[in-house]
Amino acid sequence: MTLLHDIIQVSLIGIGATAVMDLWLSLLRRLGVQTLSMAFIGRWVGHLFRGRFAHAAIAKAQPIPSELALGWLTHYVVGVAFAGVLVALAGIDWTANPTLLPAVLVGAGTVVAPLFVMQPAMGAGFAASKTPTPLKNCLRSLANHTVFGLGLFISALLIDWLVF
Repeated sequence: MTLLHDIIQVSLIGIGATAVMDLWLSLLRRLGVQTLSMAFIGRWVGHLFRGRFAHAAIAKAQPIPSELALGWLTHYVVGVAFAGVLVALAGIDWTANPTLLPAVLVGAGTVVAPLFVMQPAMGAGFAASKTPTPLKNCLRSLANHTVFGLGLFISALLIDWLVF
């Protein structure tokens, strides 16, 4: 296969996995579980472009024009990047014969990003240490990212079956 084929396939896997995670987060919201607003992700990224990495509380930071759209775009770009990490670790042949374990392990491993980069930068502390329920929040993040890993597997199966 060609490099372009591989890039498209990995991108579709990342988009699909992110959509699976979004369905999961939507279900959680319907059940009354609070989830992070994509607007706050966009606000944080928007401030990154202005040279500011960390905030005492992202909710109190100055809003950024189109922050919700920027948050959603960032969310999906990161999902594609994480799919690239999976394929880099498991090999491109994994996409033709996806297996669950590498996808779930990489998905669960992606929890490092929110726990040790995003949460501290948004004012929640390392591993949500500045929140009222750090352990609960960490476990919720781990569950969400494990669902993303499941989404990597499901998306790879579906895309291989449908397209490639």
